[in-house]
Amino acid sequence: MNPLGCHALVWAGDWSEPSARYAIESTARVGFDFIEIAILDPQSVDTAMTKSLLEGNGLGAACSLGLDDDTDVSSEDPAVVARGQDRLAAAVDVAHRIGASHLVGVLYSKLGKYAGPITPAGRAHVVESMSWLAKQAADAGLSLSLEVVNRYETNVVNTAVDMLALIDETGADIGVQLDSYHMNIEESDFVTPVEAVANRLRYLHIGESHRGYLGTGTIDFDALFGAVRRVGYTGPVTFESFSSAVVHPDLSNNLAVWRNLWDDSSDLAETAYSFMASRLTDH
Repeated sequence: MNPLGCHALVWAGDWSEPSARYAIESTARVGFDFIEIAILDPQSVDTAMTKSLLEGNGLGAACSLGLDDDTDVSSEDPAVVARGQDRLAAAVDVAHRIGASHLVGVLYSKLGKYAGPITPAGRAHVVESMSWLAKQAADAGLSLSLEVVNRYETNVVNTAVDMLALIDETGADIGVQLDSYHMNIEESDFVTPVEAVANRLRYLHIGESHRGYLGTGTIDFDALFGAVRRVGYTGPVTFESFSSAVVHPDLSNNLAVWRNLWDDSSDLAETAYSFMASRLTDH
């Protein structure tokens, strides 16, 4: 079966030692293979502590992030792009130091709504930055994937086909990260994008249409998991869910996490693990 992961924000909104310990130990207890750690501020991550906790619990890790206005590599301003590349380089370093296997997310723009479409100069900066990032990730032994997200979180690309085109422009070895929550907003169905990406899919987020308990929203998970099995995807599958019960000071606001969709992190995670495992092995 695919390696199964759980996003750290299911458990904790910060990455202090007590929160990291709780998130890592809880993820391992449920039976997940790895935890996805959001590193929006790489400088704040205690890599030695994180690596020790991961190793002590026999848990793998993936790292994810999105950029902000001051580090947006899709900006027309070369100074902003340079700061963005510095942030990405720091993220690569953190991921490498904690022993993560994957670096994923919206690495190509700020995470938030834009006032207009991306400019040609901005896209050129994205292509150049992602080509550069691919080399940094490869040198660090990391698998790199770019996440396809909806129009309210980036103006660079919003569909799987458009992401393939962007990656082709870079000429680099970069995978595609799909996310059922975003597919539900931007794609025509849950099968076509998976088939279009096929063997270029390297990371998959599973989230419900309202970001709560799996199977209680509008996403056709039978169609999605069926397509995932048919294309022979064997990579990581990560459960992602957000509620106002667990708040990250920046990410929760960027993602408009205003509602309390769950209170019991353990029940949520255990339900998600069983939900994903049964569909990935159900032939």
